Amino acid sequence: MRVVLAEDLFLLREGLVNLLQAHGFEIVAAVESGPELLKALLDERPEVAVVDVRLPPTFTDEGLQAALTARRHIPGLPVLILSQHVEQLYARELLADGTGGVGYLLKDRVFNAGQFVDAVRRVATGGTAMDPDVIARLLASNARNAPLGRLTPREREVLELMAEGRSNAAIAQRLFLSESAVAKHTAAIFAKLDLAVSDDDNRRVLAVLAYLNGTRG
Repeated sequence: MRVVLAEDLFLLREGLVNLLQAHGFEIVAAVESGPELLKALLDERPEVAVVDVRLPPTFTDEGLQAALTARRHIPGLPVLILSQHVEQLYARELLADGTGGVGYLLKDRVFNAGQFVDAVRRVATGGTAMDPDVIARLLASNARNAPLGRLTPREREVLELMAEGRSNAAIAQRLFLSESAVAKHTAAIFAKLDLAVSDDDNRRVLAVLAYLNGTRG
C-alpha cells in the first residue's frame, strides 16, 4: 500500500516511516512542508496520505489545505489527518464532500502501533478513523440541528462509534447490546437523518459525518 507522509518534526516523521514500513506499507514520499506535500500527492497519487495539519512555511493549515487541493484533483483520495488539537473547522472541511476515506487522529491519543496502523488501513480502504474527541466536538457543535436532535441518547452513542469506524459487532460489544439491536439503532439513525440506507458501512459512516458537517455526501 503506497503512502505519502507529511510531518515537519524529523524524529516523528522518521518514526512514522519506520513504523509503516515495518507493517508492509510503501512510503513513496515523506515530506515536511505544505508545498512538498501537494506536489507529492499529485505526482505519486498514493493509496493514502498521512498528514499533519500544521506544516511549514506558516504552521497554520498547510497540511490540510494541500490535502484538500489534492482531493479536488484526485476525487476520493484517502486522507488521515494527525493533529495535536481538535480543529473543528479542519474536520468539517475534510468531511465536506463526503467521499473517500477520511480520518482525524489526535497525536497524543494514539497509544500503540496497532491502533495507528489499523487506522491507516481503514482510511486507505475507504473507511473512517475519527478520534472520539473529534466526533464529540462535531456532534456538540451541531446539537441544535433539528434532525440530529431527533436521535435518542443511545442512537447518538451508536453514531459516535460508527464514526470511529467500528463494526456492528464491535459496537454491540462496547455498548453491551446484541448485534440485532445495533442494526435496529443504525436503521433508526439513518431514517431520522433522512439518509438512504446502504449495504456499504464505510459509505454510510461517511454520509453521516458529512451530514453532521452540514452537507449530504
